[in-house]
Amino acid sequence: MRVSDGRRVVVTDATGAWHLPAEAGRTTFVIKPAEFKLPTGVDGLPVFWRHVQPFAGPALKYGGLPTMDAACHDFALIRRKDRQGGDLQVLLFGDPQAKSMQDVGYYARDIVEPLLADGPGARGLGLSLGDIANDDLSLYPAMKAVTARLRTPWLHVPGNHDLDLDARRDEDSLQTFRREFGPDTLAWEESQAVFVTLDDIVYRPGDRPAYVGGLREDQFEFLQAYLPTVPRDRLLVVAAHIPFFDAAAPGQAPTFRTADRERLFALLRDFPHVLLLSAHTHNQRHYFHGAAEGWHGMQPLHEYNVGAACGAFWSGVKDDAGIPDASMSDGTPNGYATLAVRTGGEYALAWHPARDPADAQIALHAPKVLRRGAYPAWGVYANVFMGHEGTRVEYRVDEGEWRPMQRVLQPDPGLLAENVRDDEAPRLRGYDRSPEATPSQHLWRGALPTNLAAGAHRVQVRAFGVRPGKEFDIAELSYELAEAQP
Repeated sequence: MRVSDGRRVVVTDATGAWHLPAEAGRTTFVIKPAEFKLPTGVDGLPVFWRHVQPFAGPALKYGGLPTMDAACHDFALIRRKDRQGGDLQVLLFGDPQAKSMQDVGYYARDIVEPLLADGPGARGLGLSLGDIANDDLSLYPAMKAVTARLRTPWLHVPGNHDLDLDARRDEDSLQTFRREFGPDTLAWEESQAVFVTLDDIVYRPGDRPAYVGGLREDQFEFLQAYLPTVPRDRLLVVAAHIPFFDAAAPGQAPTFRTADRERLFALLRDFPHVLLLSAHTHNQRHYFHGAAEGWHGMQPLHEYNVGAACGAFWSGVKDDAGIPDASMSDGTPNGYATLAVRTGGEYALAWHPARDPADAQIALHAPKVLRRGAYPAWGVYANVFMGHEGTRVEYRVDEGEWRPMQRVLQPDPGLLAENVRDDEAPRLRGYDRSPEATPSQHLWRGALPTNLAAGAHRVQVRAFGVRPGKEFDIAELSYELAEAQP
């Protein structure tokens, strides 16, 4: 078995004995082998780590790490009796980001309870991709209790809102997170995939901005020690919070340190099956890294920037259940993603809008009525939540010929309309209004004909390959052509 402290990786001997330096401030953990499972602690999380904290750390608002002796520690591994064939099903939660106990309740009712209603299924793993809380780290026990109801082994990646903001240096900025969720860098193995989670928040107290995306030297040491042992026939999933692609506006400093990204990509280059996971943006996007980002593999490196469970920070008008709309600024509804991994490195991703029994993959927007004979300057817009540059999207009117839609980098018009409703309302429509619409990476447009007969006309849109197991997803609406006189 392999044991690590987030820097070094050692292998146990035939009796299970292992040795690592007792370096204060580090966390020792087992790299779970695929053929074993781990016991579950009283908080519902898998038990596989121990902190080395022989003396008190800095005094932090939310407590930080407790003092622990540096004595060697035993870890339990339980040999699996279940068959490990078939797909590995993984739940992906981006940014649950609770700022209050009310938000914890939204998280429970909007995200977790619908999954419970679906039954336990065969989920092998869950990943929360950072920002478990929104700076109030006292909410961690409540958030853990809600997630534990899923009875799924769960790993947590730290986000920028999971920092001890009163820490004076980066090395101490995740002490409270680590106390509750374990190591900030780890590896976990299944027969279909290997997961590496990384803290990619470099905290810079006193600077503006106070953090930047990047990796520490000890994390590179861990990757250099561990990655050579990873089987090449499995999918390698690297999960972090801040996206590896650069989201900075022109003229601004990079959001992820260029040298760190290039160094990471060099370590991943020879792996044939790699998937990057990130969150942080409260939008949803597929990004394919190439030479411009320092990736020199045989094919583009896929990064899935997962939408937020909290959407736009639990904002917007509440529905009949008292839960905010929470749509994100790119028009994606809040929800969660799933990752299905097959033996051999193949994988499929899907987005699941919160509490949507139809599991809709496309949102449409179009005018309700146009003048018959007018210049065809108005169109139907399709927000394909899992779409990207290579997605094929088509539309047709009244069972006519299918025509391609054009991908456009514009705000979602449905969310723009919601912005206008908020602007014109004489009083607040919710605790926080919906976010200001921003250009969406997955929006398509098709012009609506006005030379048809007066009356209602049916518009259908289909998007190919956006959900596993389906050739295409389809959505529809109608618009009316009306006669008018000057």
